Parts: sequence; structure tokens; C-alpha cells
Amino acid sequence: LYHSIMQKATTVKYMAIYAIENDKIYDIISRKGVMYMQKFIVSRDDSIYEAWPDVVLTVSGKLICVFAECEHHLDRNNARIAMVESTDRGRTWSDKRYLTEKGTKDNFINCPRISKLPDGRLAVICDRINGDENAESEICLWYGDSEGKSWGEPVVYPFCGIVPDKLICLESGRMIIAAQFKNSTTGKIEQYMWYSDDNGKTWSDRVTIAAHPDYNLCEVSIIQCENNTLVAFMRENSFKGFDVFKSISYDGGESWSDIITTPLSGGHRPVSGYLNDGTVMITYRYFQGGQSGAQNVFAAFLDKDSLLAKERSEHKARIMPLDYDRNPAPDLGYTGWVQFHDGEIYVVNYIKDDSDKAHIRGYSFYMKDALLPEDSFSEIRKVF
Repeated sequence: LYHSIMQKATTVKYMAIYAIENDKIYDIISRKGVMYMQKFIVSRDDSIYEAWPDVVLTVSGKLICVFAECEHHLDRNNARIAMVESTDRGRTWSDKRYLTEKGTKDNFINCPRISKLPDGRLAVICDRINGDENAESEICLWYGDSEGKSWGEPVVYPFCGIVPDKLICLESGRMIIAAQFKNSTTGKIEQYMWYSDDNGKTWSDRVTIAAHPDYNLCEVSIIQCENNTLVAFMRENSFKGFDVFKSISYDGGESWSDIITTPLSGGHRPVSGYLNDGTVMITYRYFQGGQSGAQNVFAAFLDKDSLLAKERSEHKARIMPLDYDRNPAPDLGYTGWVQFHDGEIYVVNYIKDDSDKAHIRGYSFYMKDALLPEDSFSEIRKVF
């Protein structure tokens, strides 16, 4: 029965594993504590490449996922921002609607992110690239109502940067836009940010989060700690499997520490945030280096002390696999995630797997799927 269900499960949007006992069906997972992650199709349109998603949980409890359409990762013709919604916690999703018109291979939107602002409104931020991504770009920002039903015209900022982090609003009210760009002198990618203390009316000069002569630092994810302290997690883009790096700011982003390595090896496009219990979760693509590309996407769980750790060895992290791309030419691993009030975590990710073009998947799980409580065991004897 198990093998029969597993074979049939590939044709449906999600699956559960069951056993039959005395002519009754039981959920093995809830009875035995086995890891139980559900997978869903958020959007799959095999006529177009769907990639680089993000997700937000609205005031009413609706999920909104934004992502980019284009012809291919290496061909951004017809690129535009698509949006789908779910009112049943990501089990089913609406048809696509579009925030932008189609672009061209020489002028295109790139990597959208979506945020919920302190007043409940939504904001989508995205870079627009004109020609070469290392030559000219701008940051566009759309504001929407609390349920994403209506959106204003884009606010265009002349910040030269690509692959922005979410629009960040600190507890102090400060807004942050962060993006990366290649230094034409050193040839290395550097991570920058700008901040506003008047609700976006005026912005600071560019602040360097991280720059290093040996590393390409990019795809930042900024998380706020206490006392105006920020931590910026970054990808290293030399494709050599380097760790995720981080920098720390103790003044709300006005200055930053030297870079620090973390035990998230091979990490691309980290997406950090807090879970309901204060645990820090970071989802990311795993790129091991070498000639094989990237096939995996992971979720890491850290405690708060690890945020401010100054050495790689001081971090405490558990790392859980989310998905694997079976495609001979895999492409996956840009993610977004939210957590519901009851603890359910929902992640969105793009992946090719069994298709020529990428599509968007969703993943639902709980913290017990990543870490069982110690009182579940008669003894705890740590090996490592």
C-alpha cells in the first residue's frame, strides 16, 4: 500500500502517508512522529519560466506569492511580475495576475520581493535592469492595500543595485532598501543599503554593508535584533561553495562590522526571519561548488545567540532539506516564507525538476518536523 500511494502521489499536488489497520486508515506521521512535509504547486505554467518567488501573509490570513516570469533564467525577454493568492493556507492557488507589463531582454524586471508594512499595507520591491546588470539598474517599489487588491504606480529610485532584500521597516520607523552591485574598479560584487527616517521621503547616501577583495558578497537578508542591532546574511558568488557570510550593525545600519563566516556552507540567497518562538530560520539554496551546479534547497534553524556570534565555531545551527531538483540542468533555491499563528510554516521556492521550465512550489511543515522535543526520548546522549 505504501509503495502504491507513493507512486500515485507524483500526480497530485500534495500527499500524505497512511497505514491501514483493522480496515481503518491512520496517518502514520501524526502517530509515529515521522517527518511530515507537504508539498504543493503554487504555480506551474510550462509555457513560461516561473522563478524567484516571495510570499507574504496578509492581515486576513491570505497568502500572496509574487514571482517573475521570463523565457529562461538566461533569457529575460518578456519578464514581468506575476502574483497568485491562496485563502486556504497554500493548498490551492488562484490564477496569475500581473503587476507589470512584459519587458524586453534589454530592459526587464528581475527579482521581486513582497513585505507587509507596520500599518498592514503591502509593498513589492524589484530591480529593473537596463542592458547589463553590472552597468545600469534601478529599484522600483509598488505599494498596495492590506489584501493586495489594488496597487499604485511604482516609485522609482535611482539606486544602482540589483536583487534587493525585502523593503525593511525597523522598530524605530527607519526604512531600509538593500541591494548589490559590482564594483567596476575591483571587479567584486559589494552589498549596499540606503535608509530613510521620514517614511521614504528622503534617503541617505549609500552605505556599504560588505565589500571584500577576495569575495563577491550579495543577495543580502537583513534581520533586526534588539537595541538597534541588525545582522545581514549574504551569499558569496564565486560558485566555490563558500559559507554564507554575515555582517553586524549596532547603529541601525549606518555602519557595519567586518564579514563573519557562518556554518551555512554553500549558501545562496539566504532568507532570514524569526519564527513565533524566537528561533531564527534561514532558507537558502545549497551550492556545493565544483561542476555540478545546485540541486538542493535547505532550511537552517539558529538560536538568537548565534545571530551575534563573531566566529563560525560559535554558531549553533540545525539544517533541514526542503527539496531536491532531479533535472539534468537544475535551477532552484530562491525562497520566501511565512509562519501562521498556530505554528505552521509555509515556504515558496522555484524549481525545474520534471519540467523544461521552472515552476513555483510550496512546502508546509511545523517545527516538530525539524526538531523533536527532548521529553520525547528516555535519554539524550549527544554524539557531536
